[in-house]
Amino acid sequence: MRSERFATNEYLRIAALPPRELERLVVRGDTPDLDALVGWEFRGTNAWPPFVGLLGIKKFIKGFYQDDAGAVWGYNMPVRQNGLAAPWTYKDPAHPKRFGFYGVAPVDATARDNAYLHSVLLDYGRGGNPVFDPSSVLRDYVVRVDKGSDELLLGKAYAAVGPTRVPVGYFVLERQHATDWRR
Repeated sequence: MRSERFATNEYLRIAALPPRELERLVVRGDTPDLDALVGWEFRGTNAWPPFVGLLGIKKFIKGFYQDDAGAVWGYNMPVRQNGLAAPWTYKDPAHPKRFGFYGVAPVDATARDNAYLHSVLLDYGRGGNPVFDPSSVLRDYVVRVDKGSDELLLGKAYAAVGPTRVPVGYFVLERQHATDWRR
């Protein structure tokens, strides 16, 4: 039985794909079920561009939770940068850090951020992050890789620079473990 802390072969295969193939998967992807994301943390890998490893952000964890009003939110967590074959472990297991908060909702066709109507949008501008936090400009579009399954997801990140949206990379997510954390 595979440990929940190790990535599957399919996850690793997708994380190694070139941008053209990643874009094809985003375009053909299926809309994730928000209810299936809530209460889970996903292992993450910034698949493109390749220099993210030099920044110490190749591996990460994304989590999802729901507030009392029913809105879905999420966060990021730093993990040890010990290679994709190693487990995803918190940098400080005794005090896991959450940062880079975002709102999660289906893409609204009438909104400014509507590049992939079949995706869900992770909007860091709605996350209540500190004013000068660089993550507040991120807008991530996330799709299912396999129709009907929220186990393996693919995202495309953009930076919101005024009215312009600049693509900054792709990332892969795979369900890792349940969580009951809420902000």
